Amino acid sequence: MVELTSLGVVTGFLLTAVTVILHYSEGTGWEPTEDISQEVLERRAETVPETDFPEPMNRSIGGGGAAAAVGAGGAEAELADSEEEEEEGFDPAAIEDPETYEIEFSKEGETIEIAENENILEAGEEEGWDLPYACREGSCLSCSGHIADGDAHDYVRHSNNDTLSDDEMERGYCLTCTAYPTQSFTLETDESP
Repeated sequence: MVELTSLGVVTGFLLTAVTVILHYSEGTGWEPTEDISQEVLERRAETVPETDFPEPMNRSIGGGGAAAAVGAGGAEAELADSEEEEEEGFDPAAIEDPETYEIEFSKEGETIEIAENENILEAGEEEGWDLPYACREGSCLSCSGHIADGDAHDYVRHSNNDTLSDDEMERGYCLTCTAYPTQSFTLETDESP
């Protein structure tokens, strides 16, 4: 039994010595590989053709509002509504001699004058405010705001609104990137339905 114990001690000593030697040895100087993720993204971007489509709704808060666009009337009702909107043909650039309205930005604590052919988002950005947005085309909810004075139909016109339903607009919500004032009101920015 004494021989097994001394054999175990000698084996343990040798394994410990090998471990200590390997621990303090220099090695080959392993270097991590270069991060190529940016290069891969740039090569991928070169293969994707440019489009006129707005950015995907994944940047908008809540993933966009595509579900809100379809109402209880089904596809026929939605198609009929969009045809009516296109017939209006609201083009803010076509307004000659525009009137200006006082818009109070409640969260920013200031009131500014905005012409009826100037959208609310751009007017706020000209003041130096960092207002939320994503697509700038009325296709997401990132820029949405709430008109505290009532029905948005009474206070703004949208050049494009693919997201908000009539019910949401009646509750005072608007898309600041495509909303143009038709009278003075108070606006709470960064408010979604």
